[in-house]
Amino acid sequence: MKLKKQVTVCGAAIFCVAVFSLYLMLDRVQHDPTRHQSGGNFPRSQISVLQNRIEQLEQLLEENHEIISHIKDSVLELTAHTEGQPALPHHTPNGSWVLPPESRPSFLSVSPQDCQFALGGKGQSPDLQMMAVYSLLPFDNQDGGVWKQGFDITYEPNEWDMEPLQVFVVPHSHNDPGWIKTFDKYYYDQTQHILNSMVLKMQEDPRRRFIWSEISFFSKWWDNISAQKRAAVRRLVGNGQLEMVTGGWVMPDEANSHYFAMIDQLIEGHQWLEKNIGVTPRSGWAVDPFGYSSTMPYLLKRSNLTGMLIQRVHYAIKKHFAATQNLEFMWRQTWDPDASTDIFCHMMPFYSYDVPHTCGPDPKICCQFDFKRLPGGRINCPWKVPPRAITDANVAERAQLLLDQYRKKSKLYRSKVLLVPLGDDFRYDKPQEWDAQFLNYQRIFDFLNSQPNLHVQAQFGTLSDYFDALYKKVGIVPGMRPPGFPVLTGDFFSYADREDHYWTGYFTSRPFYKSLDRVLEAHLRGAEILFSLALAHARRTGADGRYPVSDYALLINARRNLGLFQHHDAITGTAKEAVAVDYGSRLLHSLTNLKRVIINAAHYLVLGDKNTYHHDPAAPFLGMDDMRASQDSLPEKTVVKLGALPSRFLVVFNPLEQERLSVVPVLVDSLHTHVLSEEGQPLPCQLSAHWGSATDVVPDVYQSIRQAGEEQEQRVSSEFLVYGTRTSKDKSGAYLFLPDGEAKPYIPKDPPVVRVTEGPLFSEVASYYQHVQIMVRLYNVPGVEGLSLEVTCLVDIRDHTNKELALRFITDIESDDTFFTDLNGFQIQPRRYQRKLPLQANFYPMPTMAYIQDLRSRLTLHTAQALGVSSLASGQLEVVLDRRLMQDDNRGLGQGLKDNKRTCNRFRLLLERRSTANKVQDGRPVSFPSLLSHLTSMHLNAEALVLPMAQEKPSPPALRSFLPLSTTLPCDFHILNLRTLQAEDDSLPSAEAALILHRKGFDCSLEAKNLGFNCTTSQGRLALGSLFQGLELGSLQPTSLTLMYPLGAAPNSTSIHLDPMEIATFRIRLV
Repeated sequence: MKLKKQVTVCGAAIFCVAVFSLYLMLDRVQHDPTRHQSGGNFPRSQISVLQNRIEQLEQLLEENHEIISHIKDSVLELTAHTEGQPALPHHTPNGSWVLPPESRPSFLSVSPQDCQFALGGKGQSPDLQMMAVYSLLPFDNQDGGVWKQGFDITYEPNEWDMEPLQVFVVPHSHNDPGWIKTFDKYYYDQTQHILNSMVLKMQEDPRRRFIWSEISFFSKWWDNISAQKRAAVRRLVGNGQLEMVTGGWVMPDEANSHYFAMIDQLIEGHQWLEKNIGVTPRSGWAVDPFGYSSTMPYLLKRSNLTGMLIQRVHYAIKKHFAATQNLEFMWRQTWDPDASTDIFCHMMPFYSYDVPHTCGPDPKICCQFDFKRLPGGRINCPWKVPPRAITDANVAERAQLLLDQYRKKSKLYRSKVLLVPLGDDFRYDKPQEWDAQFLNYQRIFDFLNSQPNLHVQAQFGTLSDYFDALYKKVGIVPGMRPPGFPVLTGDFFSYADREDHYWTGYFTSRPFYKSLDRVLEAHLRGAEILFSLALAHARRTGADGRYPVSDYALLINARRNLGLFQHHDAITGTAKEAVAVDYGSRLLHSLTNLKRVIINAAHYLVLGDKNTYHHDPAAPFLGMDDMRASQDSLPEKTVVKLGALPSRFLVVFNPLEQERLSVVPVLVDSLHTHVLSEEGQPLPCQLSAHWGSATDVVPDVYQSIRQAGEEQEQRVSSEFLVYGTRTSKDKSGAYLFLPDGEAKPYIPKDPPVVRVTEGPLFSEVASYYQHVQIMVRLYNVPGVEGLSLEVTCLVDIRDHTNKELALRFITDIESDDTFFTDLNGFQIQPRRYQRKLPLQANFYPMPTMAYIQDLRSRLTLHTAQALGVSSLASGQLEVVLDRRLMQDDNRGLGQGLKDNKRTCNRFRLLLERRSTANKVQDGRPVSFPSLLSHLTSMHLNAEALVLPMAQEKPSPPALRSFLPLSTTLPCDFHILNLRTLQAEDDSLPSAEAALILHRKGFDCSLEAKNLGFNCTTSQGRLALGSLFQGLELGSLQPTSLTLMYPLGAAPNSTSIHLDPMEIATFRIRLV
């Protein structure tokens, strides 16, 4: 009876949703601004408009009819199952397990319009497509003379007679928030002195300029300076002498970082700048990340920046772009049909961002204009010609020598405006260096500017001074495309700075911390959303006085620690061992704090009677799901002790915006365990042994699994492989991957112990080798989790020497030389195996997924941590699991990678049939996962959290499930974050929150039969007004990505529309 009732209610609810979506469609047609009635007389044009509308309506009705029929089928199917079925798993005579049917219908209803996006076809082709550029270049590394990786540059002396050369010298200091020293040690030893001197020295001459990018350091300094000094900084920013560039918490790595964390550190920096200095960054500055993702230009563009600069790009690409004057371009997203994502990008042409490689092509000459290297100092010029202080006697000769370099460099660009950075790592930390650089350069500028026959105007400038002068010269407003400049799509991986030295090792280096990063990220997102909702509900009932708003300070700390770890020497695994420990300790500290925030919010939200809420920090209401003994240890799951108690309560938190049917593991200390739902109904569960090792069962601990919510054969095998490193002087290290040839099979000392577990909810095979344990688990549940294989690798290579362990999947998919990797979990980039390049050049970052495909099938490897990936032969996909290297690779770190940990790498392997593939479509430089693939990735990266009730009392308070959303979101929408904004007092929450939504692009050509989960799309429409159950939208303001700019006036309607792939931020107030 109960079940039937549920079916009826559920069927009715879905029916309501379907009817409501139809109502919205009618509404859209009704309120279309192009349809105006004029006194009942319809001109012919309006009749044709009306006909179009009627046709549209017919199409919408047809789609709706499909939805209704889906629902009808599901309900009928369910009703048929409800009579006389046992309610728990049972064995059939042939030995297989049968689960009771899910009590709710599932359906997939994707509107045909929503499938058009992935097919593309609109928009013009770019001038430069990076995959095509790679195919074109010979990568022959010819000696270019003084510019070793380039060519000789010549010019005619009269080239600037009509239009003088405008030179902007941009002083900068690159401050790594942790690398050789920890963040704090760098701050105390160097950064605070740089910033203190900056305030003093910039005020000495209004012509001086300086740029700064890392807000993590700047905010720490700000907290330690006087009100007088703060006022001076605001003046310097206000008059254009000091520019904050990019304005993120750090200058993030772009290979391993996930787009949630990239956006979060950008918001953290931008919000800090707006609140403390009242400034909004205009230009992006990224001189040191090791390769560049096309996700970053998208995020900067959506944050309203108009220009950006990059430096570490493969030397062969720099040479090619220099030769064709394509070093400046509009960077566009591969999926963008109308140029709305274009941002102006400047690529630096030479080897490094230091002074010898920035004034022009000859480092021997440029080094003579780095006045920190004047004789008597601590550093000199490796080219053996030192700088000379500028005097009246030598200024003409020195200025002429430098101008020659400026002119040569400017020949590589299309405009007569030239950018010359002046700085290096942790520069300008002593007043003497400020004097040496600024006074000597000013003498050169004064001389150059006093000689009209030289046709040059030289000055100090900020990055935006340069961009503004360029825009002015070509006659456009910032953000527009300069006439004649090319459009580029694609990314800049993988990077080589010289010879065959590819920086592809850091895609995997220190995988333990890459994994911890993502665990913290998932917890931060969950904690942000729960805190925002709990606080809004508490305020609504006037209980916010009793709610622990002090948790907000823990959220801020976690945002900043996660942000710090996105730095390009942190998540990359390229810092000193002691610095890695410092990062790890910060991550673990925040992880523990976030679990507290989640527990406090969950406690409030599930209480039946909110008036009984009492927060006691000493005795939390709920326990944690797991614990980590130290920053470098794997988590230990909490054992729920049943003991003599009749029952224990568990609160399960699903951090996703979609309903999910998941297998939830719980450790218990009793064999006699039943799991009941909130209503007291038995839930299917499976009791398994908990293994401590290959052959030892942990006594008195069992896994109790609670269920919370056409066949095709494909040959897929896997093998472990080992890469060695070269015997020559250059060997693999933290950055570089320099293998000694192809990988060799991993040969363990002993054959593996193999253990098979079979049960109603899952079956698994675990293989124990000497250095790796691999567990492959298949879930016997409907929905997302039952459609892919879970693969877990526990890796321990601490007794290896100069070895890298990889896992290769071998299939009969005819993928040829093409494979696909994601960029930052945001978008997919097609890749091609280049035979003309060495093996290590063909590895790419894989933050969340990689796939291979042919016209029939697609195999996707989903990952819960960023690792390096490649496809070295048709039908193969391989991932590097860990690397242990005994030496430095000569990139400044001064250490190998010897601090390996026992590391758990988690994957899901998803095989899908392709129904409408064709070669033309597959040849395009853009690709998308299926909806199922997106959801699989989300399930892997946002696990359900199990919070046991901490202290069971004889009569615990009544608990009630909390459903935050009044309706399920369309399944191509993702709530990226619901982030409570700061009040005037830094550590307190305001009444406003940032709601960040992402609409995912997806490919409909992958068959989706019998998916077992609900999925509808809405052509990008979403009603925010009624989204949060029990709360209303007090205000709604669309803003730029980081909330710095309102986008138009606040709308009257609370319904929004998002195009596929777009990320949108709204400033909201929940009441």
